[in-house]
Amino acid sequence: MLEAIGGRRVAVTGLGVVAPCGVGAAAFWAGLMGPVEPAVLRRVHGWDPGPWLSHQEARRLDPFAQFAIAAAAEAMDDAAGPAYDPDRCGVTIGTGIGGASSWEAQVGVLAERGERRVSPFTIPMVMPNSAGAAVSMRWGLRGPVETIATACATGTHSVAAGAKLVASGRCDLVLAGGSEATLTATNVAAFTNMRALSTTGISRPFDAARDGFCAAEGAGVVVLEELEAARARGARVYAEVAGSASTADAHHITAPAPGGAGAAACMRLALRDADVAPGDVRQVNAHGTSTPLNDAAEATALATVFGPDGPPVTSVKGVTGHSLGAAGALEVVAVALSFLHRVIPPTVGVTEPDPALPLDLVLRPRPWRPGPTLSNSFAFGGHNGCLVFRPVG
Repeated sequence: MLEAIGGRRVAVTGLGVVAPCGVGAAAFWAGLMGPVEPAVLRRVHGWDPGPWLSHQEARRLDPFAQFAIAAAAEAMDDAAGPAYDPDRCGVTIGTGIGGASSWEAQVGVLAERGERRVSPFTIPMVMPNSAGAAVSMRWGLRGPVETIATACATGTHSVAAGAKLVASGRCDLVLAGGSEATLTATNVAAFTNMRALSTTGISRPFDAARDGFCAAEGAGVVVLEELEAARARGARVYAEVAGSASTADAHHITAPAPGGAGAAACMRLALRDADVAPGDVRQVNAHGTSTPLNDAAEATALATVFGPDGPPVTSVKGVTGHSLGAAGALEVVAVALSFLHRVIPPTVGVTEPDPALPLDLVLRPRPWRPGPTLSNSFAFGGHNGCLVFRPVG
């Protein structure tokens, strides 16, 4: 289980989130209940890094790193300030693209004003590891600080990597998650030209009329600790990270493997890692991007793993849109909050579930008794990531 040594189990004890539907876990949860206005681009409107960063600090960090600092700060506060040895604490915060807005801005400066006016901070702002580095420096964490970049699976893979650092005994605390702020003119044009974006501005996962995703930005960060240490200090434990898996389709740079074969393999491996039988799963937080191919492949994979009477399935991307490298991390936060509130959030935007995709799709907030939950992420490049969570009694 998670490559644990000596039976070390991994607890989620803190949550932090920056999302288009809300900054902070409480606002985020309220936003997940819907409704949401149509928007092809789901931005964090009115973003102000002031509560977390000085003006000078903010100028030297790309928005994706600013988001990560804010989410990490909330997660650390939520975890109620655990005492820690900084040499045994790490950071696994990834990104799909990194400092795209800083790069695009400085390309414009070069073209319009010449090379001498390009900021000397361009490279530190653009580099994908700058979010994790900034978080480690803010809290003085000197253990492993690593950046994963697996496109839309980044957040899920980063939480899995952080959990393994705790389970293995290398770290006692890890800040894990993903951050993204890539809604630049060039990236939006590229997504538009590849016909990936919704033409209606409505993200409707698994709907018969789904027509593409709504591009988003945001960050999600969780505090991971060894379970018994968290219990000993009286921490609130949202959930246990019980298992994880990673596979690749090795099929196509953007399209999923036919029939969701790689996704199904990843789900099965994650459940095996967690020692959870498919019939015991009580919720699936789906990747559910609202694209025709992706949703069909995921639904087929779910049927392969769970059979015709599978567990309830939800996708929060109906509200959040698709924040690429941050998506899986936002969904980890959503799962943890569903355990806390004992409610599965709805798949907002769906009006006619696709009859070709027979799922128990959650269309309105559904009360539940928390149980083993699977969270999925599937990415350009064929990357698949799955996490299994369970409640801790």
